[in-house]
Amino acid sequence: MSTVDDDLTPRPALGGSLVADVAIVGAGYTGLWTAYYLAAAAPSLRIVVLEREFAGYGASGRNGGWCSALFPTPVRLMTHRHGRHGVVAMQRAMNSTVDEVGRVAAAEGIDCHWSKGGTVVVARTPAQLRRAQKAVEEAREYGFGEDDLALLGAEEAAERCGATSVLGGTYTPHCAAVHPARLVRGLARAVERRGVTVYEGTPVIGLRKGAADTPVGTVRAPVIVRATEAYTPELPGARRAIAPVYSLMISTPPLPDDFWATAGLAGRETFADFRRLIVYGQRTADGRLAFGGRGAPYHFGSKTSAAYDSEPRVFAALYKALVELFPALAGVPITHSWGGAVGVASDWSASVGLDRETGLAWAGGYVGDGVGTTNLAGRTLADLVLGVESELTSLPWVGHESPRWPPEPLRWMGINTVRKIVTWADSARL
Repeated sequence: MSTVDDDLTPRPALGGSLVADVAIVGAGYTGLWTAYYLAAAAPSLRIVVLEREFAGYGASGRNGGWCSALFPTPVRLMTHRHGRHGVVAMQRAMNSTVDEVGRVAAAEGIDCHWSKGGTVVVARTPAQLRRAQKAVEEAREYGFGEDDLALLGAEEAAERCGATSVLGGTYTPHCAAVHPARLVRGLARAVERRGVTVYEGTPVIGLRKGAADTPVGTVRAPVIVRATEAYTPELPGARRAIAPVYSLMISTPPLPDDFWATAGLAGRETFADFRRLIVYGQRTADGRLAFGGRGAPYHFGSKTSAAYDSEPRVFAALYKALVELFPALAGVPITHSWGGAVGVASDWSASVGLDRETGLAWAGGYVGDGVGTTNLAGRTLADLVLGVESELTSLPWVGHESPRWPPEPLRWMGINTVRKIVTWADSARL
């Protein structure tokens, strides 16, 4: 948050009960995009957003800054459920969403350091190279060509991202690097300009038909939108709906030109490699290298806490991985380190929907790929709330309801066991 373009002055909290047309719980990307498109389409609607902390407090304000076309549900699983047409429609919608986020940022004057440089994913072992080749083969199978995902040879991949031991990789243009906190804070200001009221410091302690309950009163509305992602388990009855899994990040100081001359990323491409335990990075607008990844433990009972944002062991592992990729960074200090929880559904499937009987709407389960996906969710929720039948409301993730996670201790054992297996597989170069 040290490079955000506002001072985070708190907005007023809810002062008592009120009536609205739409009440949105959560002032992250999902909630704010939903408010934005609803207010744009129907300016007369009374829309309120209720946020326990402040706008952008969660993953929306502290992610890796990839506004990508990545969608978390495995392609084969989505094909089994919805057929090839559904997969293609979903991916095309995600591809166009990247440009839509950029369009709104420009139209609303949101200085989020937008740079559509695409994503390069390098392969640094034979096993990783096979995964790169398989990813491209799968893209071709579904009709996506070289201009959507290209297979790179060793020289071309290394030219884009000058990491060590590069054997090849892939490149897609469908991603932009952004400053995530600037985007979400700017979006909060944009919805307020459109007449939406955002209440901060206002926890919601229960959702029911036509009402969102808070300690100071009830907001009554025909439509209540749950946009709480990793914090969903804190709502009554939702403990097993989403598993919060922590992702952590580190950042260097601004780096000199001679480092970037070798490291590449000249177009501010976001970057990763094909290891199994996800890592991700970007060259920031001010020349830092921001780098993150999974590896933090899942906490028993789907618990979230600010204390979990800092895991020295994981920060050390990220620094080690960063230096392995870019040895010139050995000895370069880390100026910032942070983390936060992302929401994972039990079937790894993001979803969006509206129960017309209860008026309760939802979106989430982005598995860390939410910067772009939330925009698609917001546009889709707006259409659902307004009763508009569109290409968006016919996409395969609409109305999907993931099974609940198993009860504890099975949930804790399962998630952390998978994390350890994946870590071992990477260390064995499998």
